Amino acid sequence: MVFNESLMTQENEPSRLKYRRIVLKLSGEALRETGSLDNISFSILRTISKQIKEIHHLGVEISVVVGGGNFWRGVGASCRGMDRTTADYIGMLATVMNGLALQSELENMDVATRVQTAIEMKSVAEPFIRRKAMRHLEHGRVVIFVAGTGNPFFSTDTTAALRANEIGAEIILKATKVDGVYDSDPFHNPNAKKFESLTHKEALNRQLKVMDSTAFSLCMDNKMPIIVFDMQQKEHIKSAVMGEKVGTLITAD
Repeated sequence: MVFNESLMTQENEPSRLKYRRIVLKLSGEALRETGSLDNISFSILRTISKQIKEIHHLGVEISVVVGGGNFWRGVGASCRGMDRTTADYIGMLATVMNGLALQSELENMDVATRVQTAIEMKSVAEPFIRRKAMRHLEHGRVVIFVAGTGNPFFSTDTTAALRANEIGAEIILKATKVDGVYDSDPFHNPNAKKFESLTHKEALNRQLKVMDSTAFSLCMDNKMPIIVFDMQQKEHIKSAVMGEKVGTLITAD
């Protein structure tokens, strides 16, 4: 009998999962290639989708919250004179465009998806319904949450924190362009110290910019753990759901 070690390893991987229901938070800006005029890099989109597909096949229930900063930033527009509420609604529509692009790429890879929107648009996506979202996850579909919370003045970080608690996710994986949380900006300070782990209170007391204050408080109040990691590293999402050390882990204690 021939022993197939690679097959054996693959079959055993689901039993090694630490997290089986996650919220993956993607910033819109992360979908744009640095220096490119294109709002969405299809190379980056494909890379992210491949990582999602890989952990989906392991049996992880995945929901994704995607931002819209590659198209529009409401705060920036309001600083230039636009009404903040209007600017934020435009930003919500930008997240819909990113969500549909992600859906298309995933379905090209034979990954079943549903896009749920906080702003009703029947011909484009389902309305967000908590129980329906959970049912999709249970049936192996990736659920992509778009249009933020449906309300101005709230970021997509807050959406990720809210949806994670609503659907009973075990953790939020926050994909960024840096490999964790630092005590200062690593792009400007070469001596910035990276934290391997933190508690919510430590991050708050140190005023570390993990998420905006509303989102972070929601995570802290409900003891929702967060992993901040570098999305450009291809194995990091898989490593995170396996419980391996990736980026910075933020927990209640």
